[in-house]
Amino acid sequence: MALSATAERPRLGSMAPPRAPRARRRTRPGSLERPVNARSYRGTWLLAGIPLLIAAFSIHPWPEALTAPSALLPAFDEAAAVRNADALAQQFPDRRPGTTGASQATEFVAAELERYGYKVARDRFETTLAGLGTRTLVNLTAEAPGRTRDAILVLAHRDDLGIDGLNDNASGTATLLELARAFGTQPGVQTATPNHTIVFVSTDGGAYGAAGAARVARQELGHRQVVAAISLDANGGEGPVRVVLASDSPSSPDATLVSTARRAVDDTDDTFSLDQASPAHQLLDLAFPYSLYEQAPFTARGMPAIALTTAGDRPPGTGAGADDLSKSRLNVVGHATESLVAALDASASSSTATRTYIAFGDRILGGWAVQLLLLTALLPALVAIVDLFARCRRRGLDLAPAFRALRARTGFWLWTLAVFELLAVLHLFPYGAPRPVALETTAATEWPLLPLTLLGIASAAGWLAARERLIPRGPVTRDDELAGETAALLGLVLLTVVVVTLNRYALLFVLPSLHAWIWLPQLRSRPRWLRGLVFLAGFAGPLWLVHAFATRLALGLDAPWYLMELAVVHYVSFPLLIVFAGWLAVAAQLATLTAGRYAPYPRAGERPRRGPVRMSAARLADAGRVLGSGTAPRTRKQAVGE
Repeated sequence: MALSATAERPRLGSMAPPRAPRARRRTRPGSLERPVNARSYRGTWLLAGIPLLIAAFSIHPWPEALTAPSALLPAFDEAAAVRNADALAQQFPDRRPGTTGASQATEFVAAELERYGYKVARDRFETTLAGLGTRTLVNLTAEAPGRTRDAILVLAHRDDLGIDGLNDNASGTATLLELARAFGTQPGVQTATPNHTIVFVSTDGGAYGAAGAARVARQELGHRQVVAAISLDANGGEGPVRVVLASDSPSSPDATLVSTARRAVDDTDDTFSLDQASPAHQLLDLAFPYSLYEQAPFTARGMPAIALTTAGDRPPGTGAGADDLSKSRLNVVGHATESLVAALDASASSSTATRTYIAFGDRILGGWAVQLLLLTALLPALVAIVDLFARCRRRGLDLAPAFRALRARTGFWLWTLAVFELLAVLHLFPYGAPRPVALETTAATEWPLLPLTLLGIASAAGWLAARERLIPRGPVTRDDELAGETAALLGLVLLTVVVVTLNRYALLFVLPSLHAWIWLPQLRSRPRWLRGLVFLAGFAGPLWLVHAFATRLALGLDAPWYLMELAVVHYVSFPLLIVFAGWLAVAAQLATLTAGRYAPYPRAGERPRRGPVRMSAARLADAGRVLGSGTAPRTRKQAVGE
């Protein structure tokens, strides 16, 4: 007989069969385990498709190059240029600014220019060069008057680093003298009057951060409009002829000038290379403007300027022997510059545009498109951080202690920065004018132990004072940790806004931090090594900058000190140093959270009666008493209770 349906049911109270264990449920979004809204983060990235499409359609070819007059005759004399370069290097091998050799070289160049019919003007000025000291520099200026006062500048520095500077930069000076001869007024030689005034400038201090060129750029040649400035530097090397575009500011030279220079060199030499820097390095040069060549101060002041060289990012620091001078390369640069000047002079245009761009071979991408992409890449992280802050507010988290902890860490780094600036003002660090420091000097490669030791001691004292309010005093809840992470990320957002106002390209250094560190609250339950890797990923931007200086400029392990020295001479602006101090404070707070050593700033009732400075002084006094008498030091509880 079949059992009925009711018979098949287990009776009430009978033991039910054991159920299979349920799979572990995924934590709910918005909980302590998943406080970051990953969906909104991913969704905001979809907006990046629009500016990416705009940027793709904004890539365009180089503008059409200016054409040199067909009647232009090759006047550049290679043999004469080589003779002048040899004479300058052999007679005055040590042309460091302020030396006897520098003075004699000045008279040599002035005599050559006067022989070509020029009235030479001498501009003497005093400046301090890092690694060399205070010296008197002399710029020489010779003008070939034109039909207008608009000027085309051709400049080359005649100083060197004191070791047979044949290529750097007797070769550039010899090229300048040959070009000046072509526009001179020698007896019995008929020359045509140019449309623009051609100004030939033999600068001093070029091997020490382009000090002479920076002075010419500040003077602006009597407020005349500068059509273009062409710097000739290290023209006799074995490398391909390059056009250098970098500047002292996030700016690029007029694209038409660069295009004309490309054609002028390409028509003369098929091994031409448009700046060996990749697009990524060009972007880095805009994010951290830096150049050792003399076009940089002109471009920074809005004047179209380029440098023609056969060297790399780092000019040759030691001179080459006479047999090592490439006569063919010197000839290429000479004829190309002659053609470039003629094309500029024949043009009715006097554009001074310095809009930024990135070169991709035969095409360029406008700087506005690059900035748009950087700002768009910023949005997903900002949306996620603002959403995280809103969730913390809805949850009722007390963020005040976390913000106070971040404030204390910021105060410590600002104290370190203040001590650093004080040591710089006292000239304990190698000091000088706000120009790039010559890479071969002791100021660039020798770490000054005394001021760095003093900085370390002052920083340690500041940390002893700050840590009294930052060390854990008891168990820290997950809410406290989330508040600490949220406060740090909001501080990073504030720093990012400041970076946008200073230099949008510098977002390159902040974006890795934003996009890596927003996931630290999400990884609280994950292994510590994974959280550590994510935290270290936020340092990718600054590490890229250090790596670029270490490799492109061959500084190696001296790159961190060299960047510090650029801050000492204020080539790096002080607002950027403040931003960096704030970034280090954010990194320090997230580091303690990653390592499990974070504690919120104590509330008023939890603080000791002594302030952090007095507490640190008491600890130092205890240490002195222990060393002097051998007695046991007071416990932390005893010190806090006083």
